[in-house]
Amino acid sequence: MTDLTLHFVLFVLAGTVLVLAPLVIGWFVRPNLPTDEKTAVYECGEPTIGSSYVQFDIRFYVVALLFIIFDVEVAFFFPWATVFGGATQLADTQLSEAARLNISDKLLNLPPGTTTPQTAIGAADALTIAGIGFIDILVFFGVLLVGFAYVWYRGDLDWVRAMVHQAKTQPRRQRRPELTETTSARELVG
Repeated sequence: MTDLTLHFVLFVLAGTVLVLAPLVIGWFVRPNLPTDEKTAVYECGEPTIGSSYVQFDIRFYVVALLFIIFDVEVAFFFPWATVFGGATQLADTQLSEAARLNISDKLLNLPPGTTTPQTAIGAADALTIAGIGFIDILVFFGVLLVGFAYVWYRGDLDWVRAMVHQAKTQPRRQRRPELTETTSARELVG
């Protein structure tokens, strides 16, 4: 137990030194020449307007969350593609025995050379695996599309949501009468 504690303490100390050493060295080495331009707040090339303690619109967070959700779900396609590709290769009846053993090892996540001809995945079984995998990804992608349609219908993908909603619900304004020499103030008001 003492050996584990010693290793843990050494790890924490080494991590702390590796984080703090560049900061301390940079503090002593770098020049300190502040100017108004260097100390000005810079945010994405836009000039600052008002205080920095303003609340951000919720749309920033909604778009970020939607990106993360759909990005992570799309990442689930990669392991599926590996299994589906291996299963469709094994479904080929003209595949050589050595290739069938090699692909079976990869598909079953076994060390190379573990599968024997009796335990290798047959063409009929591989076709069943590929078919189930295809139905599985169709269901998964369908759920993704339903979620995407719901988000689109709610208007979460409209960046300027308030203006779009306003434009859809309000009737067009009537044009103001043109001011001419014969138009009196009472005609404009009344």
